[in-house]
Amino acid sequence: MSQPAKVYVVIYTVYHHVHKLAIEVQKGLESTGVATKMFQVQETLPESVLTKIKAPPKPDLPIIQPEQLTEADGILFGFPTRFGSMPSQVKGLLDATGAQYAKGALIGKFAGTFFSTASQHGGQETTALTSIPYFVHQGMTYVPLGYPPALSDKLNNMSEIVGGSPYGAGAIASNDASRDVSDKELAIAHYQGKNFGEMIRAYVRGRNAFNTELK
Repeated sequence: MSQPAKVYVVIYTVYHHVHKLAIEVQKGLESTGVATKMFQVQETLPESVLTKIKAPPKPDLPIIQPEQLTEADGILFGFPTRFGSMPSQVKGLLDATGAQYAKGALIGKFAGTFFSTASQHGGQETTALTSIPYFVHQGMTYVPLGYPPALSDKLNNMSEIVGGSPYGAGAIASNDASRDVSDKELAIAHYQGKNFGEMIRAYVRGRNAFNTELK
């Protein structure tokens, strides 16, 4: 019996903006019927630093291991930006996938990204762009969000601050993380999950049908 399409949501979050987006991303994925599970990346900051920056407790999520990335057909990564690129915690996870790279274990997988930044121009697009080389080296296919008509009133909204870009959903947190994720940002995240899930489900069904024909 063919296995259903499987998508992992892998996040790193400090003030939970990314986690809130991830919850909506997962809801969007689930609406398409794909199997999905959420993980978080191992924190490397010492507890003393987390206390000093007033970081809340981490969400109750399992820690992703490099070898687990190969289990999914697609992976949606969510993380805040650090000077226009991914945080070192996420980089550490990806740098630890040397064994998977050597085996070509991630070739043919799909990936997408979503973000949180302090300001409107805090690096949501550059963080995506600087993440793509990893997917390229692993032979993964990057799936952008684009500017779908269904999100025209959100991604093209000029009346209020809205995170997100054609690369993926996003939240604007402010420098002190005081701004909460808006309804429009949550809606964009839900759409991204739904769109990604539909694509992965269609791909897996086609792959399974093709493999059946070959038997």
